[in-house]
Amino acid sequence: MEPLFIAASPTSPEVDFRFDQHTLSIKGESYPENAAAFYGPVIARVQAWLDGCKEAEITVNVSLAYFNSSSTKMLFTFFEALNNAAMAGNQVRLNWYHDEDDDTILEFGQELQDDFGALDFHDHAVSN
Repeated sequence: MEPLFIAASPTSPEVDFRFDQHTLSIKGESYPENAAAFYGPVIARVQAWLDGCKEAEITVNVSLAYFNSSSTKMLFTFFEALNNAAMAGNQVRLNWYHDEDDDTILEFGQELQDDFGALDFHDHAVSN
């Protein structure tokens, strides 16, 4: 599958999915006007790719400085797809990067860890 790259905008994150390397990265800020319109095609591509993964080792890097509530809903859909892929026999490592002083992003990561137990969750506090 062709890589998926979407450059960051002032309101949406950079999406860099290198399917051939089994590496998915999202970074920046996420508060697009319409989160479903932004994330829907992204999640559809990931799901199509995951459907073909068998016992793959997948690395997901997420470094979001801010995301709004509509982005949160779409991100949960994204992580649910990854969790389902992990339950189907793939190894999915989630690297969750956040500012060491940002308790909100840290707590969201902890919630992901609790809700999506099949993911190999790794928390990374980043200092400024």
